[in-house]
Amino acid sequence: MNSPQLPGRACLGVVLAAGEGVRMRSAAPKPLHEVAGRSMIAHALASLREAGAGAFAIVVGPEREDVAATARALAPEAEIFIQRERRGTAHATLAAREAIARGFDDVLVVYADTPLLTAHSLSSLRQSLSDGAALAALGFEAADPTGYGRLIERAGALVAIREQKDATPEERLIRRCNAGPMAIAGAQALSMLEAVGSDNAQKEFYLTDLVEIATRRGLRAEARIAPEEEAMGVNDRVQLAAAEAAMQRRLRRHAMLAGATLIAPETVFLSMDAVIGRDVTIEPHVVIGKGVRIDDGAVIHAFSHLEGAHVAGLASIGPYARLRPGADIAAKAKVGNFVEIKAATVEAGAKVNHLSYIGDARVGAGANIGAGTITCNYDGFDKHHTDIGAGAFIGSNSALVAPVKIGDGAYIASGSVVTEDVAPDALALARARQVDKPGWAKAYRARKKKK
Repeated sequence: MNSPQLPGRACLGVVLAAGEGVRMRSAAPKPLHEVAGRSMIAHALASLREAGAGAFAIVVGPEREDVAATARALAPEAEIFIQRERRGTAHATLAAREAIARGFDDVLVVYADTPLLTAHSLSSLRQSLSDGAALAALGFEAADPTGYGRLIERAGALVAIREQKDATPEERLIRRCNAGPMAIAGAQALSMLEAVGSDNAQKEFYLTDLVEIATRRGLRAEARIAPEEEAMGVNDRVQLAAAEAAMQRRLRRHAMLAGATLIAPETVFLSMDAVIGRDVTIEPHVVIGKGVRIDDGAVIHAFSHLEGAHVAGLASIGPYARLRPGADIAAKAKVGNFVEIKAATVEAGAKVNHLSYIGDARVGAGANIGAGTITCNYDGFDKHHTDIGAGAFIGSNSALVAPVKIGDGAYIASGSVVTEDVAPDALALARARQVDKPGWAKAYRARKKKK
């Protein structure tokens, strides 16, 4: 779904990422936990950027340089602010006072633990501000509203967000609930934030109070409604798994609508940055990790795992293949079952059909790698390169000890351990000569039985 465009309006994205996330039971802070191969804070920043935010303020907790460093890597222009005391969402937002004061047209406030939020929903909040509202809150129609803040609306305007414990019996029947993200008109943002009080049971400053503040001042507030799924927050590992499942459904649907065939979609797992071409076929139980590009017409057979790899058009991968970072498989090449490729190029039409490891290598066009072949690329200290020429034939159960070069069209006899370069079109035999001893086995058995 395309996001509305709002040309000429400067937007600040504020990401609240100071929560401790104790329910995650993790050494890693909650914003750095991943959904579909992307940290939750990265999801927040990506949605803000797509919704038109041109500046970012990241609010982190004290001593959370890991979160700050991740944010800077994702958005080098981002400013980092520290919420030293956790006193509510309005208090957290005000930690970014310096950025808010710069006079943006729109201030978008989101949370670092809602990875399913879309840029389209954030853009709809900005549209409300463009249409004259001072504030817009994102809501959803809850199947079960229990526990959520209710959106109190009159004549199309949002007049309050009422927490369940404070709601009347009639208000508790309302199914429109608060999703959390909010857009505030930059001209009023600081004034309204500074007016938020802490007269509540928790003695905290809540962003939701901005709605009533705007209403009292005669300013218009609106609710924009998003699918309930987008409101899903992540506070523990169970919710993290639920968010992952929801994101995978989105990614699979997108891949199929773009022209890929997923034979058993529910068994395929995709990363956010996966690029999958038309007429690609992905069989059951495939994992597409970070940094993968699969070009038109390629086939990924069952139980394969790809990460940091490129698969060119009409190539065939698997079943049970593993492509590690740096694997580059050219057009019509074949990587078969129980084959691992790492930091290696397999050129057009080459075949590595089964039970092989190819690392730090080039396999030339049309070459054939026999079963059980390995490139011995690591000497305990350094990695070394193996170069296999075009049309070369590597016999089964061969070990190529890098650095080594196999010339174009060369043959390596099965069972060889190759430690020196092989000339083009040569036959290399690097194994002991076979010796037969007639009758030895029979005599051996006889001796054992007598003993």
